[in-house]
Amino acid sequence: MWPMRVVRSQPLAAMIASPMARPDIFGIVNVTMDSFSDGGRYLHADKAVAHGEQLRLAGANVLDLGAESTHPDAEHVAATEEIRRLEPVVGELLEQGATVSIDTTKAEVMQAMVAIGATWLNDVNGFRDPAALAVAGKCDEHVRFVVMYSRSNTARAERASKASRGLLAELREFFVERRAAFAAVGVAPERLVFDPGMGFFLGSEAGPSLTVLRCLRELTEDAGPMLISVSRKSFLGEVTKSSVAQRGPATLAAELWAAQHGAGFLRTHDVKALHDALKVLQAIASTPG
Repeated sequence: MWPMRVVRSQPLAAMIASPMARPDIFGIVNVTMDSFSDGGRYLHADKAVAHGEQLRLAGANVLDLGAESTHPDAEHVAATEEIRRLEPVVGELLEQGATVSIDTTKAEVMQAMVAIGATWLNDVNGFRDPAALAVAGKCDEHVRFVVMYSRSNTARAERASKASRGLLAELREFFVERRAAFAAVGVAPERLVFDPGMGFFLGSEAGPSLTVLRCLRELTEDAGPMLISVSRKSFLGEVTKSSVAQRGPATLAAELWAAQHGAGFLRTHDVKALHDALKVLQAIASTPG
């Protein structure tokens, strides 16, 4: 049985002061043509490596590398092309001492990147593809998995509008079902980190994403420490009426909410902003008097 995270009843200051309350940061490196936020900026290996190292120095615990965008208008990228884009970047970042996560839905890409030395696999399709789950079952015990929930019927986000009613029940069913699926291939539950999905993965409106954030502490009782990925996403733009480039403050607000309500991992574009904000919260909480 998954070890339940204890619901904290102490004041917020005590929560932030505790080292265990501080989430690990996943820094996003998009080696893509058409990611919604920074597509094309880091497509070349040297630029992706430099960006990854910059994020690591800014405070990222893990670098999350993806070579295919999953937003609704993104083009399909073949597994061979994903591997071609990722191999030199992953290899160089590992040599520099980075911990690397691979953001992909393809079993071939997962297998190739784990063979190089990636120690996290992050699948927006929740490893629902039997081939991807089979790869997970063959990984060494030090490899961990980010298992994301999505209301999409494909391996990418969709714009179909779906109400948030029943969302928490859907998530709980997903946690139970995926744990059982991983257990069937020999993967222990402590190697799983659930991502409840955000933005278009939950629907075209802000409501579902806001529901997840509001109920995050309750959800962690069922899922354990979760990964939250809200960086620059559409629902923040709906709330603030801001463009992608202007969503930094909205992103940070949502990330700090998640940090204070049980998130174990935060996936972000703006590593330094998040890292520094968490340090300030800790400093305030730990100052005597």
